[in-house]
Amino acid sequence: MFFGITDIWTYVVGAFFIILLPGPNSLYVLSTAAQRGVRQGYRGVMGVFLGDTVLMVLAAAGVASLLKSTPILFNVVKYAGAAYLAWIGFQMLRGAWRSRRSPEAARAAAPEPERTAESPFRKALVISLMNPKAILFFISFFIQFVDPAYGTPALSFLILGAICQVFSVLYLSALIFGGTFLVGRFRARRGMSTALRTGVGALFIGFGVRLATATLG
Repeated sequence: MFFGITDIWTYVVGAFFIILLPGPNSLYVLSTAAQRGVRQGYRGVMGVFLGDTVLMVLAAAGVASLLKSTPILFNVVKYAGAAYLAWIGFQMLRGAWRSRRSPEAARAAAPEPERTAESPFRKALVISLMNPKAILFFISFFIQFVDPAYGTPALSFLILGAICQVFSVLYLSALIFGGTFLVGRFRARRGMSTALRTGVGALFIGFGVRLATATLG
Protein backbone atom coordinates (compact mmCIF):
# COMPACT_ATOMS: atom_id res chain seq x y z
CA MET A 1 0.00 0.00 0.00
CA PHE A 2 1.28 3.47 -0.95
CA PHE A 3 -0.02 6.35 1.20
CA GLY A 4 -3.40 4.67 1.61
CA ILE A 5 -3.69 3.75 -2.08
CA THR A 6 -4.56 0.09 -2.37
CA ASP A 7 -3.15 -0.63 -5.84
CA ILE A 8 -1.45 2.42 -7.33
CA TRP A 9 -0.13 0.76 -10.51
CA THR A 10 -3.54 -0.57 -11.46
CA TYR A 11 -4.88 2.93 -10.98
CA VAL A 12 -2.07 4.47 -13.07
CA VAL A 13 -2.71 2.11 -15.98
CA GLY A 14 -6.50 2.50 -15.72
CA ALA A 15 -6.35 6.29 -15.48
CA PHE A 16 -3.98 6.49 -18.46
CA PHE A 17 -6.29 4.58 -20.76
CA ILE A 18 -9.42 6.32 -19.48
CA ILE A 19 -7.84 9.73 -20.22
CA LEU A 20 -7.06 8.58 -23.77
CA LEU A 21 -10.71 7.72 -24.46
CA PRO A 22 -12.38 10.46 -26.54
CA GLY A 23 -14.65 12.66 -24.48
CA PRO A 24 -16.24 16.12 -24.57
CA ASN A 25 -13.26 17.72 -22.80
CA SER A 26 -10.67 16.56 -25.31
CA LEU A 27 -12.86 17.25 -28.33
CA TYR A 28 -13.67 20.77 -27.16
CA VAL A 29 -10.01 21.58 -26.53
CA LEU A 30 -9.05 20.14 -29.92
CA SER A 31 -11.69 22.09 -31.83
CA THR A 32 -10.90 25.31 -29.93
CA ALA A 33 -7.18 25.02 -30.67
CA ALA A 34 -7.85 24.18 -34.32
CA GLN A 35 -10.09 27.21 -34.81
CA ARG A 36 -8.54 29.76 -32.43
CA GLY A 37 -4.96 28.79 -31.71
CA VAL A 38 -2.73 27.56 -28.89
CA ARG A 39 -3.51 30.32 -26.39
CA GLN A 40 -7.26 29.79 -26.51
CA GLY A 41 -6.72 26.04 -26.44
CA TYR A 42 -4.82 26.31 -23.17
CA ARG A 43 -7.55 28.48 -21.72
CA GLY A 44 -9.82 25.56 -22.40
CA VAL A 45 -7.31 23.24 -20.70
CA MET A 46 -7.40 25.45 -17.59
CA GLY A 47 -11.18 25.12 -17.50
CA VAL A 48 -10.92 21.34 -17.83
CA PHE A 49 -8.27 21.24 -15.09
CA LEU A 50 -10.45 23.21 -12.67
CA GLY A 51 -13.59 21.23 -13.52
CA ASP A 52 -11.86 17.89 -12.97
CA THR A 53 -10.39 19.19 -9.71
CA VAL A 54 -13.89 20.11 -8.50
CA LEU A 55 -15.16 16.62 -9.38
CA MET A 56 -12.23 15.04 -7.53
CA VAL A 57 -12.86 17.12 -4.42
CA LEU A 58 -16.56 16.26 -4.49
CA ALA A 59 -15.76 12.56 -4.87
CA ALA A 60 -13.30 12.73 -1.96
CA ALA A 61 -15.87 14.59 0.15
CA GLY A 62 -18.39 11.79 -0.24
CA VAL A 63 -20.62 13.21 -2.94
CA ALA A 64 -20.07 10.03 -4.96
CA SER A 65 -21.64 7.99 -2.16
CA LEU A 66 -24.46 10.53 -1.89
CA LEU A 67 -25.24 10.21 -5.61
CA LYS A 68 -25.18 6.43 -5.35
CA SER A 69 -27.59 6.45 -2.42
CA THR A 70 -29.90 9.14 -3.88
CA PRO A 71 -31.12 8.11 -7.34
CA ILE A 72 -33.25 11.25 -7.75
CA LEU A 73 -30.23 13.54 -7.21
CA PHE A 74 -28.14 11.47 -9.59
CA ASN A 75 -30.86 11.68 -12.25
CA VAL A 76 -31.09 15.47 -11.88
CA VAL A 77 -27.33 15.81 -12.38
CA LYS A 78 -27.37 13.28 -15.21
CA TYR A 79 -30.16 14.84 -17.26
CA ALA A 80 -28.95 18.41 -16.72
CA GLY A 81 -25.51 17.41 -17.98
CA ALA A 82 -26.98 15.47 -20.90
CA ALA A 83 -29.10 18.44 -21.96
CA TYR A 84 -26.12 20.81 -21.83
CA LEU A 85 -23.88 18.54 -23.90
CA ALA A 86 -26.62 18.00 -26.47
CA TRP A 87 -27.24 21.76 -26.66
CA ILE A 88 -23.54 22.37 -27.42
CA GLY A 89 -23.72 19.70 -30.11
CA PHE A 90 -26.76 21.30 -31.76
CA GLN A 91 -25.05 24.70 -31.66
CA MET A 92 -22.04 23.25 -33.48
CA LEU A 93 -24.24 21.54 -36.05
CA ARG A 94 -26.15 24.76 -36.67
CA GLY A 95 -22.91 26.70 -37.12
CA ALA A 96 -21.59 24.07 -39.53
CA TRP A 97 -24.83 24.16 -41.53
CA ARG A 98 -24.72 27.95 -41.77
CA SER A 99 -21.08 27.94 -42.87
CA ARG A 100 -21.87 25.38 -45.55
CA ARG A 101 -24.67 27.49 -46.96
CA SER A 102 -22.61 30.67 -47.40
CA PRO A 103 -19.01 31.88 -47.02
CA GLU A 104 -20.25 35.00 -45.22
CA ALA A 105 -21.91 32.84 -42.57
CA ALA A 106 -18.72 30.82 -42.26
CA ARG A 107 -16.69 33.94 -41.52
CA ALA A 108 -19.29 35.09 -39.01
CA ALA A 109 -19.33 31.67 -37.35
CA ALA A 110 -15.54 31.65 -36.90
CA PRO A 111 -15.12 33.48 -33.58
CA GLU A 112 -12.25 35.82 -32.90
CA PRO A 113 -10.86 35.47 -29.36
CA GLU A 114 -11.32 39.14 -28.56
CA ARG A 115 -14.96 39.21 -29.65
CA THR A 116 -16.21 35.92 -28.28
CA ALA A 117 -18.74 36.44 -25.48
CA GLU A 118 -18.15 33.04 -23.91
CA SER A 119 -14.52 32.32 -23.12
CA PRO A 120 -12.99 28.86 -23.69
CA PHE A 121 -12.17 28.71 -19.97
CA ARG A 122 -15.76 29.10 -18.81
CA LYS A 123 -17.19 26.82 -21.47
CA ALA A 124 -14.57 24.12 -20.85
CA LEU A 125 -15.24 24.37 -17.11
CA VAL A 126 -18.96 23.68 -17.57
CA ILE A 127 -18.28 20.92 -20.10
CA SER A 128 -15.85 19.30 -17.66
CA LEU A 129 -18.38 19.40 -14.83
CA MET A 130 -20.98 17.83 -17.14
CA ASN A 131 -18.57 15.32 -18.73
CA PRO A 132 -20.11 11.82 -18.50
CA LYS A 133 -16.70 10.15 -18.70
CA ALA A 134 -15.35 12.21 -15.80
CA ILE A 135 -18.49 11.88 -13.67
CA LEU A 136 -18.59 8.10 -13.97
CA PHE A 137 -14.81 7.87 -13.52
CA PHE A 138 -14.75 9.78 -10.25
CA ILE A 139 -17.92 8.15 -8.94
CA SER A 140 -17.13 4.51 -9.69
CA PHE A 141 -13.37 4.18 -10.35
CA PHE A 142 -11.47 6.96 -8.59
CA ILE A 143 -12.63 6.25 -5.04
CA GLN A 144 -12.04 2.50 -5.19
CA PHE A 145 -8.29 2.87 -4.66
CA VAL A 146 -8.36 4.66 -1.32
CA ASP A 147 -8.25 2.59 1.85
CA PRO A 148 -10.96 4.02 4.15
CA ALA A 149 -8.93 2.89 7.18
CA TYR A 150 -5.94 5.06 6.21
CA GLY A 151 -5.35 7.93 8.63
CA THR A 152 -5.14 10.75 6.07
CA PRO A 153 -7.29 9.81 3.06
CA ALA A 154 -6.99 13.39 1.76
CA LEU A 155 -3.35 12.64 0.90
CA SER A 156 -4.41 9.51 -0.99
CA PHE A 157 -6.94 11.46 -3.03
CA LEU A 158 -4.37 14.20 -3.67
CA ILE A 159 -1.89 11.70 -5.13
CA LEU A 160 -4.56 10.01 -7.27
CA GLY A 161 -5.80 13.38 -8.48
CA ALA A 162 -2.29 14.58 -9.34
CA ILE A 163 -1.63 11.46 -11.43
CA CYS A 164 -4.86 11.94 -13.33
CA GLN A 165 -4.24 15.64 -13.95
CA VAL A 166 -0.70 15.07 -15.24
CA PHE A 167 -2.00 12.58 -17.79
CA SER A 168 -4.82 14.96 -18.73
CA VAL A 169 -2.60 18.02 -19.26
CA LEU A 170 -0.08 16.06 -21.35
CA TYR A 171 -2.82 14.55 -23.50
CA LEU A 172 -4.65 17.85 -24.00
CA SER A 173 -1.37 19.58 -24.86
CA ALA A 174 -0.77 17.02 -27.60
CA LEU A 175 -4.27 17.70 -28.93
CA ILE A 176 -3.69 21.46 -28.89
CA PHE A 177 -0.57 21.29 -31.02
CA GLY A 178 -2.20 18.73 -33.27
CA GLY A 179 -5.18 21.05 -33.64
CA THR A 180 -3.12 24.11 -34.50
CA PHE A 181 -1.35 22.05 -37.16
CA LEU A 182 -4.72 21.74 -38.87
CA VAL A 183 -5.51 25.46 -38.76
CA GLY A 184 -3.94 26.29 -42.10
CA ARG A 185 -5.73 23.44 -43.79
CA PHE A 186 -9.07 24.49 -42.35
CA ARG A 187 -8.56 28.05 -43.60
CA ALA A 188 -7.65 26.81 -47.05
CA ARG A 189 -10.47 24.27 -47.21
CA ARG A 190 -13.74 25.46 -45.75
CA GLY A 191 -15.26 22.02 -46.26
CA MET A 192 -12.77 20.45 -43.83
CA SER A 193 -13.65 22.98 -41.14
CA THR A 194 -17.36 22.36 -41.68
CA ALA A 195 -16.81 18.61 -41.52
CA LEU A 196 -14.88 18.94 -38.25
CA ARG A 197 -17.58 21.04 -36.60
CA THR A 198 -20.28 18.68 -37.84
CA GLY A 199 -18.44 15.63 -36.51
CA VAL A 200 -17.67 17.22 -33.14
CA GLY A 201 -21.25 18.45 -32.82
CA ALA A 202 -22.62 14.96 -33.51
CA LEU A 203 -20.23 13.50 -30.94
CA PHE A 204 -21.38 16.01 -28.30
CA ILE A 205 -24.98 14.94 -28.91
CA GLY A 206 -23.80 11.35 -28.55
CA PHE A 207 -22.13 12.19 -25.24
CA GLY A 208 -25.38 13.73 -24.05
CA VAL A 209 -27.30 10.58 -24.95
CA ARG A 210 -24.65 8.46 -23.25
CA LEU A 211 -24.91 10.47 -20.05
CA ALA A 212 -28.72 10.39 -20.13
CA THR A 213 -28.63 6.58 -20.28
CA ALA A 214 -25.81 6.14 -17.77
CA THR A 215 -26.33 4.11 -14.60
CA LEU A 216 -24.25 3.80 -11.46
CA GLY A 217 -24.32 0.01 -11.67
